[in-house]
Amino acid sequence: MRASKLLLTTTIGLLSVGAAAAQSLPVSGETPAQRVARREAMPPPVLQEDEALQAAIGSDARPAADVARDAYRHPFETLTFWGLTPGSTVVEIEPGRGGWWSAILQPYAAATGGTYVAVNRPLEGMGVADGSADMIVVARAFHNWHRSSPQRTGPYLQAFFKALKPGGILAVEQHRAAEGLNADATAPFGYIPESYVIHAAQAAGFVLEGRSELNANPRDDHDHPFGVWTLPPVRTSAARQGVATDRATPLTAAERAEYDAIGESDRMTLRFRKPA
Repeated sequence: MRASKLLLTTTIGLLSVGAAAAQSLPVSGETPAQRVARREAMPPPVLQEDEALQAAIGSDARPAADVARDAYRHPFETLTFWGLTPGSTVVEIEPGRGGWWSAILQPYAAATGGTYVAVNRPLEGMGVADGSADMIVVARAFHNWHRSSPQRTGPYLQAFFKALKPGGILAVEQHRAAEGLNADATAPFGYIPESYVIHAAQAAGFVLEGRSELNANPRDDHDHPFGVWTLPPVRTSAARQGVATDRATPLTAAERAEYDAIGESDRMTLRFRKPA
């Protein structure tokens, strides 16, 4: 087990849960000492790794460039933290041309009898029946919504809430700005404060269930000449046409090496749940 990174034990279930639960029930008339002895004698539950998820991540079908990013995006640990389980109906929002998560989630769903749906225009339809999705994955999208139209975030989250079944999970990965900053100021650079995402999701009815530092990067100070896109994997090194926030002069070779050494962005990893 890759325990060094896991915040939650990676399982697809507990074996012999029913028997273990029965053994843990109090026995009529037992003394405190007998209760302690009974509990100590109980075998621990046997945990199973999600072998299908490991297989999807380790597949030779994944592009080599995707695999190289695993060191920064921690797919196994992140999906485990989010609570992905076999047979789930998973909706990914705006997977992008590269489809980094898609290349894992789609074969995983196929191997476990689940369903994977990619949605690019949530307000035009979520691709699943209302109340049927187990998980909705939103990776690196909040800054785009806010900088194009701050009013977009609320309706999107409401659409996600409607699509999820009671108890369903909203999984978020997002470039993270420093707390206390205004999203209007940070979104053009690709970053959003964590509190902004949390408050927006809560306003849509979600409950924050977990926060992880799996994808944190303390080397990223969020201050780059071409925004978050200065960093890998985009590695923007010169001003882009029509982008007023970009620095006028391109990166020197030394600067390019400095930003490459930072690695990918500092990111929040959040798990929200639709109340049951």
